Amino acid sequence: MPSAPHGRESEFAPGQRTLARPLRLVAPLPPLRAPKLLDQVRERIRYLHYSQRTEDAYVHWIRAFVRFHGLRHPSELGAPEVEAFLRFLASERQVAPSTHNQALAALIFLYAKVLGGSLPWMQEIGRPRASRHVPVVLTPSEVTAVLDGLQGEHRLLGRLLYGAGLRISEALELRVKDVDFGHQALVVRQGKGKKDRVVMLPVSLQPALKDQLLRAHAVWEQDVAADRSGVALPDALERKYPRAGHSWAWFWVFPQDHHSTDPRSGVVRRHHLYDQTFQRAFKRAVQAAGLHKLVTPHTLRHCFATHLLQAGYDIRTVQDLLGHANVATTMIYTHVLKLGGGAVRSPLDGLGMA
Repeated sequence: MPSAPHGRESEFAPGQRTLARPLRLVAPLPPLRAPKLLDQVRERIRYLHYSQRTEDAYVHWIRAFVRFHGLRHPSELGAPEVEAFLRFLASERQVAPSTHNQALAALIFLYAKVLGGSLPWMQEIGRPRASRHVPVVLTPSEVTAVLDGLQGEHRLLGRLLYGAGLRISEALELRVKDVDFGHQALVVRQGKGKKDRVVMLPVSLQPALKDQLLRAHAVWEQDVAADRSGVALPDALERKYPRAGHSWAWFWVFPQDHHSTDPRSGVVRRHHLYDQTFQRAFKRAVQAAGLHKLVTPHTLRHCFATHLLQAGYDIRTVQDLLGHANVATTMIYTHVLKLGGGAVRSPLDGLGMA
């Protein structure tokens, strides 16, 4: 990818530009205040309440797009330049279809929501069809081997992912108020698609989870004594309840051991445990278990779904527990059931050959 020429202003200040194609105004959005392109992207994303992960991904791809075209402003570019960039990603970088579509989504957002245009040519740009892979699923004994290789809070996290079918972000973002020992339930707030759901809290996990809350409470007390800035709250709650972030109810179940700077507000506060920290520990546990499958923390969620279906639970129940909007997404796990565990007997086994 071409490097940025020397002497150009960083973050792509727009200056005076001549549009390659006239942009037609669409849905009314408030005027942008930031002077530079990437800051405008961040401003619009935050106004529309997109997640931090989406912000990071969109900024990454828009920056790459601008750099690919020699720091020319996107208002000077159009369909041929977008297609050239996407061809580069597909042919030179050989990115996966899902990555290709993410880059395209970032550019659609840029032109429609930031530059304020109506872009019929965007509909003509080809989108690769993402292939659906049968998920990797471990046997119960393999799950046990991996979980036994984790220590401390990482062990508890791994057991949560498998025991409740959580995504890693959902487990890390659990707050004290979302743990209901009385009803043996966990409330997952703002999961994928901004949806809340309730999942089971495994009985065998409760003692370890109570111990984790005691450790988290000690960290919270240290922050209160030091008059630190508490934790971040979702959306507008911080303005509505300015002291809520300092309360025990909103504190993280898995707090980080140090403070960090909030990338959006710039406030130094307590963040939850980083997912990269757990992923490294999980990778070591998989290696120690001697597994040669392509296993990630998300594999534990696949195991949760498949093992429930193997136990006879109906697919609608599993769909609700996973938080899938469409049962077709959950149906992928039935493919594993059809092939695994002797559900379909091979004709070779009927020949009686040793």
